[in-house]
Amino acid sequence: MQISVTEAKGQLTDLVRRAEAGDDIILTRHGHAAVRLVPVKLVADAKSRKALLDAVRASAATKATAGPNAARSQDFLYGEDGLPG
Repeated sequence: MQISVTEAKGQLTDLVRRAEAGDDIILTRHGHAAVRLVPVKLVADAKSRKALLDAVRASAATKATAGPNAARSQDFLYGEDGLPG
Protein backbone atom coordinates (compact mmCIF):
# COMPACT_ATOMS: atom_id res chain seq x y z
CA MET A 1 0.00 0.00 0.00
CA GLN A 2 1.29 3.47 -0.86
CA ILE A 3 -0.03 6.57 0.82
CA SER A 4 1.16 10.17 0.86
CA VAL A 5 2.68 11.58 4.03
CA THR A 6 -0.10 14.19 4.13
CA GLU A 7 -2.83 11.52 4.06
CA ALA A 8 -0.93 9.30 6.51
CA LYS A 9 -0.97 11.97 9.22
CA GLY A 10 -4.64 11.34 9.93
CA GLN A 11 -4.33 7.55 9.67
CA LEU A 12 -1.08 6.91 11.49
CA THR A 13 -2.51 4.62 14.17
CA ASP A 14 -4.26 2.46 11.57
CA LEU A 15 -1.15 2.37 9.34
CA VAL A 16 1.03 1.28 12.27
CA ARG A 17 -1.41 -1.53 13.11
CA ARG A 18 -1.41 -2.67 9.49
CA ALA A 19 2.40 -2.62 9.33
CA GLU A 20 2.57 -4.65 12.55
CA ALA A 21 0.19 -7.16 10.97
CA GLY A 22 2.57 -7.58 8.02
CA ASP A 23 1.16 -5.17 5.41
CA ASP A 24 3.70 -3.33 3.29
CA ILE A 25 3.14 0.39 3.95
CA ILE A 26 5.07 2.94 1.87
CA LEU A 27 4.78 6.65 2.57
CA THR A 28 5.23 8.87 -0.46
CA ARG A 29 6.27 12.47 -0.83
CA HIS A 30 5.46 14.31 -4.07
CA GLY A 31 4.50 10.99 -5.66
CA HIS A 32 7.81 9.24 -4.88
CA ALA A 33 8.38 6.57 -2.26
CA ALA A 34 10.01 8.15 0.79
CA VAL A 35 9.84 5.68 3.69
CA ARG A 36 8.52 2.24 4.55
CA LEU A 37 6.72 1.37 7.79
CA VAL A 38 8.02 -1.91 9.18
CA PRO A 39 7.55 -3.50 12.60
CA VAL A 40 10.52 -3.56 14.96
CA LYS A 41 11.97 -7.02 15.52
CA LEU A 42 12.19 -7.88 19.17
CA VAL A 43 15.63 -8.64 20.54
CA ALA A 44 15.82 -11.99 22.29
CA ASP A 45 16.49 -11.90 26.02
CA ALA A 46 19.59 -13.49 27.58
CA LYS A 47 17.75 -16.69 28.52
CA SER A 48 16.52 -17.22 24.94
CA ARG A 49 19.97 -16.54 23.47
CA LYS A 50 21.56 -19.03 25.91
CA ALA A 51 18.99 -21.69 25.00
CA LEU A 52 19.68 -21.15 21.30
CA LEU A 53 23.46 -21.37 21.79
CA ASP A 54 23.09 -24.54 23.87
CA ALA A 55 20.96 -26.11 21.12
CA VAL A 56 23.54 -25.19 18.46
CA ARG A 57 26.39 -26.60 20.56
CA ALA A 58 24.49 -29.85 21.18
CA SER A 59 23.73 -30.19 17.48
CA ALA A 60 27.35 -29.54 16.52
CA ALA A 61 28.63 -32.05 19.07
CA THR A 62 26.57 -34.84 17.52
CA LYS A 63 27.91 -34.03 14.05
CA ALA A 64 31.60 -33.76 14.99
CA THR A 65 33.76 -36.76 14.16
CA ALA A 66 37.27 -37.47 15.32
CA GLY A 67 39.90 -37.20 12.62
CA PRO A 68 43.45 -38.45 12.44
CA ASN A 69 45.89 -37.45 15.17
CA ALA A 70 47.77 -34.31 14.12
CA ALA A 71 50.91 -35.49 15.94
CA ARG A 72 51.42 -38.04 13.16
CA SER A 73 50.23 -35.82 10.28
CA GLN A 74 53.24 -36.72 8.16
CA ASP A 75 51.78 -40.22 7.91
CA PHE A 76 48.75 -39.08 5.92
CA LEU A 77 49.98 -35.82 4.37
CA TYR A 78 52.88 -37.32 2.43
CA GLY A 79 53.08 -40.37 0.21
CA GLU A 80 55.80 -43.03 0.00
CA ASP A 81 57.79 -40.77 -2.32
CA GLY A 82 57.82 -37.92 0.25
CA LEU A 83 55.54 -35.72 -1.85
CA PRO A 84 52.22 -34.39 -0.66
CA GLY A 85 49.55 -37.02 -1.14
